[in-house]
Amino acid sequence: MEENTKLATMEDTVEYHLFLIPDELRDPEKHKEILQKYIERIMTQFAPMLAPYIWQNQPFNLRYNPGKGNVPAHMFGVTKFGDNIEDEWFIVYIVKQITKEFPELVARIEDNDGEFLLIEAADFLPKWLDPENSANRVFFQRGELCLIPAPRKPGTMSWLPTTPPTVPQALNIISTHPEEILASESIRAAVNRRIRGYPEKIQASLHRAHCFLPASIVALLKQHPRLVAAGVQAFYLRDPIDLRACRVFKTFLPETRIMTSVTFTKCLYAQLVQQRFVPDRRSGYKMPPPSHPQYRAHELGMKLAHGFEILCSKCSPHFSESKKSFMTTSPLWAGFLESLKKNDYFKGLIEGSAQYQARLEMAKNYFQLSVNRPESSLAMSPGEEILTLLQTMPFDIEELKKEEANLPPEDDDQWLDLSPDQLDQLLQEVAGKKEAEPTSKKEEQNYDLNQVSESMKAFISKVSTHKGAELPREPSEAPITFDADSFLNYFDKILGPSPHESDSDDLDEEDFECLDSDDDLDLKTEAAGEEASVKGTLNNLKSYMAQMDRELAYTSIGKSFTTQKQMESLSQTTNNNSDEEDSGAGGSVMTPVDVDLNLVSNILESYSSQAGLAGPASNLLQSMGVQLPDNSDHRPTSKPTQE
Repeated sequence: MEENTKLATMEDTVEYHLFLIPDELRDPEKHKEILQKYIERIMTQFAPMLAPYIWQNQPFNLRYNPGKGNVPAHMFGVTKFGDNIEDEWFIVYIVKQITKEFPELVARIEDNDGEFLLIEAADFLPKWLDPENSANRVFFQRGELCLIPAPRKPGTMSWLPTTPPTVPQALNIISTHPEEILASESIRAAVNRRIRGYPEKIQASLHRAHCFLPASIVALLKQHPRLVAAGVQAFYLRDPIDLRACRVFKTFLPETRIMTSVTFTKCLYAQLVQQRFVPDRRSGYKMPPPSHPQYRAHELGMKLAHGFEILCSKCSPHFSESKKSFMTTSPLWAGFLESLKKNDYFKGLIEGSAQYQARLEMAKNYFQLSVNRPESSLAMSPGEEILTLLQTMPFDIEELKKEEANLPPEDDDQWLDLSPDQLDQLLQEVAGKKEAEPTSKKEEQNYDLNQVSESMKAFISKVSTHKGAELPREPSEAPITFDADSFLNYFDKILGPSPHESDSDDLDEEDFECLDSDDDLDLKTEAAGEEASVKGTLNNLKSYMAQMDRELAYTSIGKSFTTQKQMESLSQTTNNNSDEEDSGAGGSVMTPVDVDLNLVSNILESYSSQAGLAGPASNLLQSMGVQLPDNSDHRPTSKPTQE
């Protein structure tokens, strides 16, 4: 897209565009009013999912974006998702659902990596598609992923441009040919697999834990649970200057700490738990011994309190009053609240009840952050928002202490520790493969090692280009063929090229009959001489190679290869081992090497030396679709035995 250049410097950021089709010429002010109404309808309809969601950095938001250059006026949003990649894919799900609920809207989404939807479906993309020609081709329409194709031949499809389309061209193609631009089933399945499980997946991404926190933070998180993200990020990204404010706490005193239950996302919880930190002795945050049953709650509360103190230390307590007033007054709030009531946001709760007030506060936060988002100059920092809430939000410490006895149980955090099998399963799910079934001993014994050699032959037979060699998707994708005559012809040309060879190669007996008798005699004489010369050269080369084989046969190099005669001798039972070795060594001079057996033997030896870790052998075989069973035989073996 024409605006992509700014994303290059914005890491971990996703932006999304919603266009209205058909792209007709409208009065700019009227078009703006239409898009503003769409923003209000979208944000109201999706409020039940978006309002309680805890974002890592920035929430999903939409605003009017005026037309610029070839890009028409549209709805636009940017979200920095930071370390939580699930925020980005949740936005993909939201954008997909928006186009499903509003069929007249078409959406584009990209991040600082570019077309990350195509990256997710990289294994299924058509050959012609690459980063250079993928601009303005990927859209969501009616809840389905669309991919504007390129014409195979110029002029075959007049409605398809030969170069990457502009945004107006893309919108016109989508509105006039919606069926022809639908992405393939495999591409859509790859993207749908990544967002599968929403919106139920939101609850699965949360983690509830007990924390020993100052009462003021408990009151804040009770009404504004999203602020936990800002507190964790402030602690996680702290520097020595930030920690100066935590030597002596001024805002969140440790003497007021009480036990409470805090809801994190799994990403935030992992960031808070995995960091080792010892508080300053002057801070007053004394920790119990690690063996204490509530040590984890004290540790989490101490870290979170440090994060909130850092946030408040970065702003003055007497910040601009205009920011405070902007937070509480807006002419759009009344209409937005009425729309929420029409969409049954409050679920029939009695107005004024505790649950009603909690959802109302959640709606206010959502409105301020996503619907009526102020300009950056008027936007409040998290620290300023916390200080404002502390001044306007009354709370009773005694009431909060009474709730300590009825805290819900905290969630198990065993998901932080992954076993090797769980890691393999996750990698397979990401790769879009089915879960590998455990291999039985019988299957291991009956494993066909010919699959390894056949896969390697299929790989070698592939044609490589300047972009690299293509790996076969299946080991038995095509039969292995070898044309001996063609091979010898190429060999002849390399050994003895002649000026007449390029002209006489294609002549057969019928062609020779058309020649004059004198020319025929001369050509036959020359051909016979050339043929004798080539045969002589080949004989000399074979003699030379045979002599090299005899010399190498008695060296360590020659003995390192397994020959066919040696394998025949191994299959026979005999008591005279010394005689067998002597005859095998002497007979291996002219006995051909067993290429397949040596190939499999070397690959298995390399695979075994990896000790279960990633390495060249396993990576190469897996890329060709070959899955070797685990090595259950721990005895040192140099070469496999052939059954």
